Amino acid sequence: MGDNSRHQELTKLAAQSIRQNEKTVSEDYWKLDYHISTQAFWMNDPNGFSTFKNEYHLFYQHHPYSPEWGPMFWGHVKSKDLVFWEHQPIALAPSEEYDLDGCFSGSAIEKDGLLYALYTGNVWTGTNQDTDLRQTQCLAVSEDGNHFNKIDQNPVIISAPMGDIHPHHFRDPKVWKHSDHYYCVVGSRTKNHQGQVLLYRSKDLLDWEFINVMAKSDGELGYMWECPDFFHLDGQDILMISPQGMKPVDHLYHNLHQAGYVQGKLNYETGLLNYSDFQLLDHGFDFYAPQTIQDLQGRRIMIAWMAMWESEMPEQKNNWAGAMTIPRELTIQDNIILSNPISEMEKLRKKAVKYKNIRVEGQHTFNQMSGDSYELEVLIDAQASLTFGMKLRMSEELNQETLLMYNRAERLLELNRDRSGSGPKGSRVAPVQLFNNKLYLRIFMDKSSIEVFINNGEKVMSARIYPDQGADGITFFSDKEITIIKINKWDLHKTVL
Repeated sequence: MGDNSRHQELTKLAAQSIRQNEKTVSEDYWKLDYHISTQAFWMNDPNGFSTFKNEYHLFYQHHPYSPEWGPMFWGHVKSKDLVFWEHQPIALAPSEEYDLDGCFSGSAIEKDGLLYALYTGNVWTGTNQDTDLRQTQCLAVSEDGNHFNKIDQNPVIISAPMGDIHPHHFRDPKVWKHSDHYYCVVGSRTKNHQGQVLLYRSKDLLDWEFINVMAKSDGELGYMWECPDFFHLDGQDILMISPQGMKPVDHLYHNLHQAGYVQGKLNYETGLLNYSDFQLLDHGFDFYAPQTIQDLQGRRIMIAWMAMWESEMPEQKNNWAGAMTIPRELTIQDNIILSNPISEMEKLRKKAVKYKNIRVEGQHTFNQMSGDSYELEVLIDAQASLTFGMKLRMSEELNQETLLMYNRAERLLELNRDRSGSGPKGSRVAPVQLFNNKLYLRIFMDKSSIEVFINNGEKVMSARIYPDQGADGITFFSDKEITIIKINKWDLHKTVL
């Protein structure tokens, strides 16, 4: 390892900046109880989600000097169970001429008892951040999972390949092992700005050989594919991508950028993926750059950034920004990916309140049920109603509510945050079929977020919301009589230490 002294110095200075601000940030009402967020300042994409020495490591894009995006560092948390997380020292800082303007997104893998982080080094070559940039793929190594040294041979991939491949937009390597080789996918675009993903192969993580453009947009899938991930699940090869610049179609693709997947079969020799249609992984407002691992039990677990580019973030005035979703287990059923909260989330439950077979017509408020950090499990028999739903984080006095409403004629579930307090407004819908005329929801509410898992993970809707502390009511409503077959509510323990 070469001289990493400047690198270590910069990580220490960043840690100092965080320490000076973490106390005031921790006192912010909107700070989340059981989602990963920073101790202070900016966070975006999950990076380096990995297992190392029987623990889980999650890194993330981090600007440790302000609550806005800036020169990127890698922040770091670790866990024994994917639920309780501890903050670790900052792992990577932009210290070398090849990553001077940011250690951009990447991944990590355990090899020979060491943890290797493969990331994008970013350098601005002019004032226009869309055209004046140089991106290379770089490697840093850790013996303990905490302190990283950048290797002398960096960058390990010096430039994008020749051909119809944009020379500068070349980022977010995701690495995995298949038989006796390492592979990685890198996000890219064509010269005329169509998203694509590149496939590389290596024997040792140091020397990489370009195999092929693995998959590319047909013209409808945006101008850049960021944060690719590739894995095998239930007999299918899955390529996850975060396409930038997709145009809205009916009720789909209304966020600035999207995140979803295609499934098919990768030919490891030719490097080509034959794949089916693009599917969204989340139908809410705030979900981007998902990354997955195979966990120690063999499950496929996904975490994403629970925010959206260019979205208003009211927490910035309290010196922090961004959060991660709860970890979700991915499975395939009837050819679609189901996303469900990992079962370990149940360890957080306390103070259960339960009701069965409650008939509702008009409005019904449960006085024993309120809060701002909980899990809610609801099974509703729609009977003959046309619209029904729930108002969460509700206060008539404050004129606040976060609305979940099912429209039977349209077969759409709407998540509406027009009256959710501070922050961005708007509504998103997910196409949802009732099953035996029933709707099953698991809702995870945290101080400034909501995640709604619909019909056992067939769809999910995630959003950041910023209600006042007094908005904690839970109300059901319906145009005609419905039966709430069961409603279970648990408060949840705090998990990020």
